[in-house]
Amino acid sequence: MDGTPTVVNDVMTRKVVALRTGAAFKDIVKTMREWRVSALPVLDDTGRVVGVVSEADLLPKEEYRQGDPDGYGLVRHPADAYKAGAVMAGELMSAPAVTVTADATLAHAARVMARKGVKRLPVVDYDGFLTGIVSRSDLLKVFLRTDEEIAEEIRHEVVVRLFGPHAESIRTEVHDGVVTLTGRVRDTALVPLVLLLARAVEGVVDVRCALVGPPRHPDLDPDLPDPRRSAPA
Repeated sequence: MDGTPTVVNDVMTRKVVALRTGAAFKDIVKTMREWRVSALPVLDDTGRVVGVVSEADLLPKEEYRQGDPDGYGLVRHPADAYKAGAVMAGELMSAPAVTVTADATLAHAARVMARKGVKRLPVVDYDGFLTGIVSRSDLLKVFLRTDEEIAEEIRHEVVVRLFGPHAESIRTEVHDGVVTLTGRVRDTALVPLVLLLARAVEGVVDVRCALVGPPRHPDLDPDLPDPRRSAPA
């Protein structure tokens, strides 16, 4: 980590097992069990990712195994009913495949997973060829960064860049990924930006801010209230 956003390439698994569209049902099940995965990317004859077969795609085979006497299930879930009769990966897979590129940020990959309701994403190059796979657990690796690494990045990449020579008045502490910023700043308008940038640092769990503006000097700034005169006798 050097201050640049962590991308999928930094955490993805490069050794990936994949299926061809003609892979048979039982071979798919065996491969999932052997590799201890719940989903596999499917490649066409050119090697491009065209879909993904998951355990959810295979389950209709068992669900509809004894048939549905009244045909209600066939009407309610026609796609599942079709998959119940499928025997090859090309028929079983969910397509088109939901993928990301290796240079995608972890935040982008996390959003794609959440919106599409998937647990892993094939990683492809710009021609659609498989280069790896990234899972939910891979995205959580950023939270393994030490508190010292996080604090160092915030000090140099956020505080120093924003406040320059006045950065020494700001204290940055990190405990279990929670960042605490304390001290005085000359321009309080920058505080929201400090919070935004600190939260964007990889591995940060939360940010707590206790930054305040410069001390008031009523004698030099007559428009400011004098706390000495307003205090009760």
